[in-house]
Amino acid sequence: MNTPTKRAFLDTEDGQILYCISGEGAALVLLHQNFRSIDEFRELIPIFARERRVIAMDLLGLGGSDKPPRMYSVEEYAKTVIWLLDELGIKTASILGNHTGAYIAGEVAATYPERVEKLIICNVDDFNEEEKAAISKEFTQGLLTIKEDGEHLIERWLARASYIGSAELNHRWVLDDMKCFGYPWYAPLAVINYSSSMKERFRLIKCPTLILSGIEDVKQLEKLGFSKADNRRFILEVIPHGKMVEIEGGTICMMNQIPEEISKQVLEFLSE
Repeated sequence: MNTPTKRAFLDTEDGQILYCISGEGAALVLLHQNFRSIDEFRELIPIFARERRVIAMDLLGLGGSDKPPRMYSVEEYAKTVIWLLDELGIKTASILGNHTGAYIAGEVAATYPERVEKLIICNVDDFNEEEKAAISKEFTQGLLTIKEDGEHLIERWLARASYIGSAELNHRWVLDDMKCFGYPWYAPLAVINYSSSMKERFRLIKCPTLILSGIEDVKQLEKLGFSKADNRRFILEVIPHGKMVEIEGGTICMMNQIPEEISKQVLEFLSE
């Protein structure tokens, strides 16, 4: 029997943040990637909630949270995590972040070490200037532009069709995409701006750290010209005490596609 999940909003000076909470015990915060939402952890939340108090939040500008009044930085997103922990009366928590959420999770651990017990960062890349330019070009060429003929709907449907695995899951991803259309691309820009100081910031991480990397995920980024497999090895240089696990078959959708494998790695790490 699944543990009930409660949804609520956190009021902040920059808008409301949608979050959900489920289970009891030590806290585990889940931070999604761009352009996703809490839905990225739909399959994982009931598994984690058997052993943990699970909190997932929609980042400002994404999902069901409000659009912030300005472009947010990774450092500001990290503050919102602390705001939510304070609201819930949680002094310390473990944090899992995927892609965009991983950079934010790392910044929380670097800036607020007393608040983080253990850290799980998934699919973190170190972008060079050429890759940053490729990402910027992708998003400035109309990815988030609403087109009169609705072509943007088909474009987003086809973007992941070759590897997402099911029409139902693709539908969920496209729904999250559509919530971002017509607005600035908050989270990607935050990550690009943060990447120049990321290594310096991540060197401050001292808590036990698990690093997960989807093998197919990075292959897909390579095809797009956004990153390379070697770009993920940097993390062991800046977090030498971290444990890295490569997930065979793990795509950009791996939180939804292989929750049993992801949860096994995470729960074993948390129980160590």
